[in-house]
Amino acid sequence: MPVSYDFSGQVAVVTGAAGVLGGAVATRFVDAGASVVAVDVVDPVDAAVPDGATYRQADLTDEETVAALFEAVAETEGRIDALTNVAGTWRGGDPVDETAVETFDLLFDVNLRTAFLATKHALAHLRETEGAVVSVSARSGLSGGEGDAFYRASKAGVKILTESVAEENLGTVRANCVLPSVIDTPMNREMMSGADLSAWVDPADTADVMHFLCSDGAAPTSGAAVPVDGEARLACPGGGRHAVGRPLAGSPGRRR
Repeated sequence: MPVSYDFSGQVAVVTGAAGVLGGAVATRFVDAGASVVAVDVVDPVDAAVPDGATYRQADLTDEETVAALFEAVAETEGRIDALTNVAGTWRGGDPVDETAVETFDLLFDVNLRTAFLATKHALAHLRETEGAVVSVSARSGLSGGEGDAFYRASKAGVKILTESVAEENLGTVRANCVLPSVIDTPMNREMMSGADLSAWVDPADTADVMHFLCSDGAAPTSGAAVPVDGEARLACPGGGRHAVGRPLAGSPGRRR
């Protein structure tokens, strides 16, 4: 049974909120009484976010857009207590020498640039509330592997970004990340048909850990990279494909 934390009176921003994991994170905050701002690039007509959350469409790879977003949230909501960087995607299948530069750009834009820009423009507001940032890295980002070098590299960057933000904001803002392996999403089921789904991690379980890391229960914890992989390492010994949110439609150059 999930442990409940009271976020009444607090404001949480969730990026990638129109995806499966982002939606689960947003739901946990809504259920805990927080005012939730759900952010994604998806058109509002197509964005399925939990009841009780306020949806804001934004391209999180564009700095002017991100800066304006956080100023608007702070002005409208009065404060920001938590930021969860969930926006992300996976691409892979090719060795380094056969990987298109567009794939490199996509992965670093969606996985790392969004986390950087959101964190950068949330920090001033989080310092005022002594809040928390929790980002999604990946267990496969801890080592190299075959066929998805730049996914791994971009997620390794999220881990290093997290540790650096923690060091730079000791005593004011806590920064942690989670290291999922294979999350049970429709996108992963499509990419890895035939896998042992019983060993995959439920998005709600990952959301619970992220929720805890934003809570007072994790007050002593900053700069941590927390594994959230259950038995997934047994089901996919090569490190797995962690895909948060929904697949990006259109060409590989489309940015989320």
